[in-house]
Amino acid sequence: QVQLVESGGGLVQAGGSLRLSCAAAGRTVSTYVMGWFRQAPGKEREFVAAVSRSGGYTNYADSVKGRFTISRDNAKNTVYLQMNSLKPEDTAVYHCAALTGSIMATTPDRYNYWGQGTQVTVSS
Repeated sequence: QVQLVESGGGLVQAGGSLRLSCAAAGRTVSTYVMGWFRQAPGKEREFVAAVSRSGGYTNYADSVKGRFTISRDNAKNTVYLQMNSLKPEDTAVYHCAALTGSIMATTPDRYNYWGQGTQVTVSS
C-alpha cells in the first residue's frame, strides 16, 4: 500500500500560479502511474493530469493543457502539479492518486490509492 499526502494549495488571484506536491509513503511511488484529479462543489471528480511511472509520458485534460505541468521525482517519492495562468474555474479540491499498473487512466475508478486533497481557490 501507499499513503499519499497533498500540499501546496491555497488562495490565489486569477492569472497566478501554484505548485502542488504529493508525497508518498509506504511504497516507492515509482511503481505507480500517478494522477491528479479535482472536485468542485456539486460536481463529479474530474481528471486533470497523469504521469507514467518513469515520468517520460504525460497526459492532460483539455481544460488545463498548456497551463498545468505534472512531474515526478521518484528519488523523493513525490509528484508535482505546477499550475500557471490559473482561472476561477480551476477552483476545487485537488487530489493525487496512484494506479497499480502502466495504463495512464483518466477515470477515477481506475486508481487504487488516494490522498485527502488540498484546496485551491482562484479569485477573479
